[in-house]
Amino acid sequence: MQRYIKAPAPLITRVEFVGGRLLYAVEVDTSEGFELCPADECRIDAASLAGTCPPEGAAPAKFRIMRDFRHPLIQRWQAFLAANDIGIAGVEFIVDTSHRAFTYDINTNTNYNPDAEAKDGRRGMGAIAEYVGRLLREQERTTAPATVPDFVSAPTEP
Repeated sequence: MQRYIKAPAPLITRVEFVGGRLLYAVEVDTSEGFELCPADECRIDAASLAGTCPPEGAAPAKFRIMRDFRHPLIQRWQAFLAANDIGIAGVEFIVDTSHRAFTYDINTNTNYNPDAEAKDGRRGMGAIAEYVGRLLREQERTTAPATVPDFVSAPTEP
């Protein structure tokens, strides 16, 4: 069952997690529809189809990383991700006119908007690289090379 959720402003929020921890939250402008993919590859606009560039500063940014994001659902989202062994995710939610938050999408593959990240200074792919590197180092520490018992490698006498 689906229903329309009327937000007080045409916005949704996408909360990015890496390693089960909050990386940042992105405010996404939905005033032109719900093409919410933040990656450059997903961006299609009339100007690019026509082969012309829009004037500098013609439109506000569709994706804006929010500074010091806090929300009461962060701990619940983190618990959900941990319980389902999800290390990297984007959780999308919308707030209705009564200020109730509705989580409607959890993406376990994610994209980051380079323009928003350039303005903010945080890098999702850098955080993923650090996280995966940490996982590899942990695995190397816990996976010692197997030792061969002496009796297997000892030469046999005729």
